Amino acid sequence: MADIVETITVDDEPVATSTSLPEEASPEPQTALTTAPSKKVKKIIRKKRRPARPQVDPATFKSEKPPPTGTIFNIWYNKWSGGDREDAYLSKTAAPSRCNVARDSGFTKADSTPGSYFCLFFARGLCPNGQECQYLHRLPGIHDIFNPNVDCFGRDKFSDYRDDMGGVGSFLRQNRTLYVGRIHVTDDIEEIVARHFNEWGQVDRIRVLTARGVGFVTYTNEANAQFAKEAMAHQALDHAEILNVRWATMDPNPQAQKREARRIEEQAAEAIRRALPADYVAEIEGRDPEQKKRRKIEGSFGLQGYEAPDDVWYAKEKAALEAAADGQLLDGPEEQKYIEAPAESGAQAQGNASGGNGILSGSTLAALKGYSATTAKKPAPAVGPLVGYGSDDDSD
Repeated sequence: MADIVETITVDDEPVATSTSLPEEASPEPQTALTTAPSKKVKKIIRKKRRPARPQVDPATFKSEKPPPTGTIFNIWYNKWSGGDREDAYLSKTAAPSRCNVARDSGFTKADSTPGSYFCLFFARGLCPNGQECQYLHRLPGIHDIFNPNVDCFGRDKFSDYRDDMGGVGSFLRQNRTLYVGRIHVTDDIEEIVARHFNEWGQVDRIRVLTARGVGFVTYTNEANAQFAKEAMAHQALDHAEILNVRWATMDPNPQAQKREARRIEEQAAEAIRRALPADYVAEIEGRDPEQKKRRKIEGSFGLQGYEAPDDVWYAKEKAALEAAADGQLLDGPEEQKYIEAPAESGAQAQGNASGGNGILSGSTLAALKGYSATTAKKPAPAVGPLVGYGSDDDSD
């Protein structure tokens, strides 16, 4: 299918707009003529996102039970429990396939469902469903946020890591670092590790122990580390080795601990920036000096020497945003009829309410009508003669 091209003039003159047909349906090129004078033309090319590609043939795909690594097999989760180590033979067997993000990623049914998880078989390069899959077929991003008790694939975490640091992980620690073992030792080992692990997301730091063939890869986002762990398990780099990918333990280096604490503080500050109004954040960070001067002038509220605290300004701006949101809601046609409802007659309003189109029920309107009738009634004249004190009328 060819791309859709729209031709639009900048000066709002009538210009022909053409849409390209499928390549097999247009045997010869077509030229759109226009009688408007020559003007600057802006072309907008819209490319439709492609569907996800099945990675394996559905006829050959078989969902087999994992090798017995525990004592009890859970038929609901299709995994063994009661064991803390993977099979030694399986850990030395090469993976049957590998995910190619540039070729296999695309939209699936999960893209229309907010909060969907990522496909575990897609990360391993074994998903046969393609665009019919109920999970996401793409890389995680910074906007993909999940419950800390589960990983990006929807699997439940545990309170502690396994003895071999494999499995899903722990919900007591935000781990973004992977341990990569069995790397073939070469002179360009660090460049090879960086090239292969950069495919799964933004890498924050890579440390390679060349003499031991071991590397530590730290991702910026924890979801990317979870995806990379499944995608690179039992994979090969450039020399047909079988990698041993596990979660990394806590780094005892004090500098690393300070760096991790500083990153957590920066992440919390970024979350606060998103929660607060943009003007308020710009003023706090000193990026808007005019706003600071205006706040100092208006902060006295007419009182000499008084300066309002930050929580007062925050409450004021929050109320202004809520008022603006309410004003937008009242602009719609459905809400407008409720605003104009009091202008109707009592019988008409009661009829609308009984029909179910109003915001008040018929009994409520009747009670309000009776209340208004009693309040609008004139007071009864007092019994006995009335004397007009200080009146100039001769009839008194």
